[in-house]
Amino acid sequence: MEEWKEYKISEVIDEISMGPFGSNIKVDNFIDSGVPVLNGSNLQGFKLNENSFNYVSQEKADSLGKANAHRGDVVITHRGTLGQIVYIPDDSKFEQYVISQSQFRLKLKKDIIRPDFFVYFFHTRLGQHRILMNASQVGVPALARPTSTFKDVCILVPPMEKQNKVMDILHSLDDKIEVNRKINENLEQQAQALFKSWFVDFEPFKNGEFVESEMGMIPKGWRVEELENICTIKYGKGLGKNDLTQKGFPVFGGNGIIGFYTQYLYELPQILVSCRGAASGKIIESLPQSYVTSNSLVLELKDRFYYNYLKFLLLSSPLYDYATGSAQPQITIDNIKGVKILLPLQEAIQKMNPTLENIGNIQRTNEQESRCLAELRDTLLPKLMSGELKVNEIVL
Repeated sequence: MEEWKEYKISEVIDEISMGPFGSNIKVDNFIDSGVPVLNGSNLQGFKLNENSFNYVSQEKADSLGKANAHRGDVVITHRGTLGQIVYIPDDSKFEQYVISQSQFRLKLKKDIIRPDFFVYFFHTRLGQHRILMNASQVGVPALARPTSTFKDVCILVPPMEKQNKVMDILHSLDDKIEVNRKINENLEQQAQALFKSWFVDFEPFKNGEFVESEMGMIPKGWRVEELENICTIKYGKGLGKNDLTQKGFPVFGGNGIIGFYTQYLYELPQILVSCRGAASGKIIESLPQSYVTSNSLVLELKDRFYYNYLKFLLLSSPLYDYATGSAQPQITIDNIKGVKILLPLQEAIQKMNPTLENIGNIQRTNEQESRCLAELRDTLLPKLMSGELKVNEIVL
């Protein structure tokens, strides 16, 4: 540990700056392409999430001066969802980003500390504590005097050679998780394309007889049913944040896994509909032996035979339009129980089921492996970041 040195953040940064005032970026400024503007969804995980953006013009971005972030910068949330911190990787999609009014950015002295090492440290329990120790919970959660207080936070830093070895280990785990994510994404696209060909465009049935229905022309023998006739719709079960554990059975909220619990509610995977907040209407598939909170509706099939069909049907057409309320969107059982569902003949589903089931099994296996890898990474992370665990002691 004599090689490690403790620094104040002020000693390892070249620049730190807040996002723009809210009045400097209005909805009217957003355009279809240009310089991306970051929001909370982009700060999930360790490095910048680039799945979706709003954009402003180059001229608008340049007018915001130091509110622009670039590759190698670190971005931190100081208002709202506190504790979010990511780095912008060298292979990011864009060279320039505008941070939001709820964020601040910093540029590190890279001869002292790597941006990714810095960020991974602040994802440890100790690092999160140091970010949040000046947080106020009155009203909207916020950090008091975010840039000045953050500059006084301390971080223990090893020599660059050791940082490189630590990050090689952690990135190797994250790379495996990312490979699994891309495989599952590709499988999802294949399944959706096949499903659409069969059950939306009716390609294999074009030469057969079609009849009129309330959903348009459909193959003869197929029928339209309301969702409540196909499945029992119920809310998940309440669970407090303090009940969540680090290990156990996965707990699904309204947007995916939020933690783990000592018990599970469902032995088999279930189709879930997010029912509270901005994600209302999103379709999620839970995992075997999982717990579902009251932020999701559970669609329990009355006949499990239709499970894969209904899952892919809803994934291709989520229920966002059934959400009510603008300030706090939500979906109730009454909102969706009358949703019209086209049910094919059983022999049509039977022909497709093995393919869809196989895809689902591969995806669940990949998700299970990724959870194990993430658990290993999170176990190693604080030990590597503190020097407690030597890098030459680890074999992956």
